[in-house]
Amino acid sequence: MTFLLGSGAGFSGDRTDAAIPVVAELIRRGQPSALIFETLGERTLAAAHRALRDDPAAGYEPLLEELLTPVLDDCLTHGIAILGNFGAANPDGACRIVAELAAGTERGKASIGRVQGDDIRARLGELDLERWEAENRELPGEEALISANVYLGAAPLVEALALGAEVVVSGRVADPALFLAPLMHHFGWAWDDWDRLAAGMMAGHLGECGAQVTGGYFADPGCKEVPDLARVGYPIIEVEEDGRLVVTKPAGTGGMVTARTVKEQLLYEVHDPANYLTPDVVVDLSAVRVEELGRDRVAVTGIRGKPAPQRLKTTVCYEGGWQGEAEISYAGPNALARARLAAEVLRERLTFRAPPELRSRLDIVGHASVFDSDAGDLQRTLPGGVGGDYRLRLAVEHAERRWVERATQELLALYCAGPAGGGGVRRQFQRRVCTASYLVRRGDVNACATLFDATLFETKMASQRRATHAVS
Repeated sequence: MTFLLGSGAGFSGDRTDAAIPVVAELIRRGQPSALIFETLGERTLAAAHRALRDDPAAGYEPLLEELLTPVLDDCLTHGIAILGNFGAANPDGACRIVAELAAGTERGKASIGRVQGDDIRARLGELDLERWEAENRELPGEEALISANVYLGAAPLVEALALGAEVVVSGRVADPALFLAPLMHHFGWAWDDWDRLAAGMMAGHLGECGAQVTGGYFADPGCKEVPDLARVGYPIIEVEEDGRLVVTKPAGTGGMVTARTVKEQLLYEVHDPANYLTPDVVVDLSAVRVEELGRDRVAVTGIRGKPAPQRLKTTVCYEGGWQGEAEISYAGPNALARARLAAEVLRERLTFRAPPELRSRLDIVGHASVFDSDAGDLQRTLPGGVGGDYRLRLAVEHAERRWVERATQELLALYCAGPAGGGGVRRQFQRRVCTASYLVRRGDVNACATLFDATLFETKMASQRRATHAVS
């Protein structure tokens, strides 16, 4: 029987009502199905670890309650499994939130699987690490280390489902593995059935970014029109036991599924179409065919697989000092010239008001901010109109907070000590988290799944609070 994979989110900060029509469609069709929330990127994982460092009760997806509240009751009632990497840096904390939300459903509880093993921070110094291609940074010292997380595959997620989990919570796993796991559990595919694993992994790749495959991010007025983008439907991937798959979306929603939207997402972040590396299989897309079967129904065939790589990607996050940002606007006649003058003034001020190791960048948003260099080469050479609306943006980083504050204060001073008509200053500074990527041997990663026990978790947290109180 066809298995349905529904997407509820494609990144942290995605629409929190997106899963509602997806779940309604899954219920209407009455077929075996799962709802996937992909909310974790390298940027968001670093932010989660920083939040966890400040508060032991934080560190999971901040929108978790808003994402699950509208659909959890229906999913539990109709047997729709939920899988999400919304555990981020604190899967236990996310499990607690899920348990609290489940207590308010008609069922009153849920079986929650907790995937662990991605966090290798405590073992980092003893592992055989290989630098990721193009990575030129050395491993940080222990005092600077914040986190080290391996991109796990689908196996521990499948283990959680086999334990009877109705909601599976993970930290860092490969995004499409969230989609592959329920297929492995439902169809019983072998772990060396490379073609089917590849098809399942690409079903996940097509659905992992949410609305990107249904018209979101695709839309470009006058070139690629997308209907009713405000109500864009998130994807549903139909997968057969032999690995055939069809991309569609809930009836009555906005957006569209066409050969073009599917092709764009199929190649998204794929560096080598013949060797797309994932933890569970190397995918070969060189013979793929994309065919429109009807409105909002696109079949993808010809996906092939090769044996899984022997090393897994690991993201290391470490302290990077401080970063700051400040902006000021210039509008009206001769605005670009005034913005350019403000940038010149600020560059010169920073040469004698900040230490030489301060790294800075100035952009003129609305003129040349996206493709310019740190030195601002395009700002000086591209012609500009006589009027307009421009925003001068300063970005800085330094090991010490005081110099970041000083630099952003220099932009604030442009109010009265700079060109005419500046306004709308905004500035902020925060600790900087740096990331680097390495490869770890598969055999050195100990990933597994357990069922979450809320009582044990609360006992553990109470013990931590007592220890913290004693120290303070």
